[in-house]
Amino acid sequence: MPALKCQTVINLMENYFPKSLAEEWDSIGLQVGDPGSVVTGVMVTLDINVQTAAEAVTKGANMIVSHHPLIFKPLKHIRRDLAHGSLLAELIKNDISVYCAHTNMDSAREGVNQELAELLELQDLEVLNPDKTERLFKIVVYIPRGYEDVVREAMARAGAGWIGNYSDCTFSVQGTGTFKAAEGCDPFIGQVGVLEKTDEFRMETVIREEHVHRVVKAMIKAHPYEEVAYDIFRLENTGQRMGLGRVGTLPQAVRLEDLLKSIKRNLNISNLRYGGSPDMTVRKIAVCGGSGASLMHKAAFAGADVFLTGDLKYHEAQDILALKMAFVDAGHFATEFPVVDRVAGLLRNGFDKAGYSVPVHVSENNNDPFGYF
Repeated sequence: MPALKCQTVINLMENYFPKSLAEEWDSIGLQVGDPGSVVTGVMVTLDINVQTAAEAVTKGANMIVSHHPLIFKPLKHIRRDLAHGSLLAELIKNDISVYCAHTNMDSAREGVNQELAELLELQDLEVLNPDKTERLFKIVVYIPRGYEDVVREAMARAGAGWIGNYSDCTFSVQGTGTFKAAEGCDPFIGQVGVLEKTDEFRMETVIREEHVHRVVKAMIKAHPYEEVAYDIFRLENTGQRMGLGRVGTLPQAVRLEDLLKSIKRNLNISNLRYGGSPDMTVRKIAVCGGSGASLMHKAAFAGADVFLTGDLKYHEAQDILALKMAFVDAGHFATEFPVVDRVAGLLRNGFDKAGYSVPVHVSENNNDPFGYF
């Protein structure tokens, strides 16, 4: 059974939640740990605190995958007499790696807002603020017969070949390669100074910009030739447009009051705040998990009847009503927490496909800091 490296978990996370989707001000990625360390267990959580760190130790999870960053602002000190410093010290002492995917997870096609929209059973989903596109490259490599699968698999594991939710996407065609090895070479096929002709496959695949270096490195390592012939092209076509929020329609129009009941049931909450007449008829819903007030105008322009988010302030609520939309404030925690199970499922599936027998836990200490009386 192969050992699972921290970098492999990072690669899998970034296949689903590309770093390029993160906002410029955000803090994401590996925040504690060593990319080369062996992972024996993973725990997925919304937040990292003393309780989740202790839980990871108890469960034997030496890597935590979190939505909210552990380190957001630059650190001035790590003091064990202060809460944040004590938490960092405990993580380091117990050799627990921490990886965070924040706004890139909000915008990604498998992320927070997609999960929230699907929980509400919204149809015909569109991105509410599609301000990000994936930059794509194509890599072409020439491989001798018998090694095409080895090279393809190495490149796929490094992140190549993703088109939407399809992985391992390549195209190959057979041809004849020619070369003559100069003095000092150690050719895999043929002899020094002799023109060789050999059956080769021309294989091409798509790569996201952030994966180019890693894929090339994996390709060269897996390729049998001493000198690998390959080309990289920047593509004019781009990947799927992504961004914050989603907007879609309910299967049928309902009263706002019935929608509120459905939201409470699907998000497993007992309280929420709302604005609008309970008797009004609604069908088109815009959502943005966490704190999404800045997208209210996008929601109104999209023709939404209701805007669902969290952390609304008094005057923001008034502004949404002035835009002739109802609003639902279900809280920051409740609108983001559902993604935790989704991420755990993606990791389990990825580990299974790659042959890693490593447990993935969902933290039992994901709790809304707010109580309601």
